Amino acid sequence: MRIVGLTGGIASGKSTVSSMFKYNQIPVVDADVIARDVLKKGTGGYKKVVAAFGPEILQDDGHVDRLRLGQIVFSDASKRQLLNRLLAPYISSGIFLEILKLWIKGHKVIVLDIPLLFEAKMDKWTKPIVVVWVDPETQLPRLMERDNSTEEDARNRINAQMSLDLKKTQADIVIDNTGSLQDLQERFGEVLLEVKKPLTWTEFWLSRNGALSALLGVVIGVLAGRKVFSISSL
Repeated sequence: MRIVGLTGGIASGKSTVSSMFKYNQIPVVDADVIARDVLKKGTGGYKKVVAAFGPEILQDDGHVDRLRLGQIVFSDASKRQLLNRLLAPYISSGIFLEILKLWIKGHKVIVLDIPLLFEAKMDKWTKPIVVVWVDPETQLPRLMERDNSTEEDARNRINAQMSLDLKKTQADIVIDNTGSLQDLQERFGEVLLEVKKPLTWTEFWLSRNGALSALLGVVIGVLAGRKVFSISSL
């Protein structure tokens, strides 16, 4: 199995690229979706976060107010680290389960969409690593327009993440998304060809088909060995 790491920064266009992979029949494991699930009312993650941050992060119906929680953690690094520590085990387990499901189904290529790919040290499990990059002059106004937020809130969210320039240096593939949607689609077409190349031998043996081939080889070897052992015992 080839696990493609997809990351970027807030308002960089990573979600758009993720949707493009899905449109081209490549399954995507989305860490943001999993993170939302582990914060659902009544879950273990929900209980730990409410206990740590108090009832002020809740809406009237008891669900987590994600906007309010975001304002708290993106303006305070210590609280952001606390939230990450509380949710990391649940998110990691959810990601592993989704990958396992896709492996069982026999998918040869999947995309792991994780904003904190490098920060969570999950980049070592992915190859190639695709970073969606934009310059700061593009990122800030895009975020303000998208979330209808103030410049201060937008800067806090951007500064809370590893810089896109640093992520760019650690990427195998960089998608420059400072241009138009058409520019992005053209660049994505090139990336798609790279991602869909035939699996390497290592990737094949880590796939379900490779594992089944290895298992079949072991079974045949054991049966052949039993025959030899039977003959030698006569």
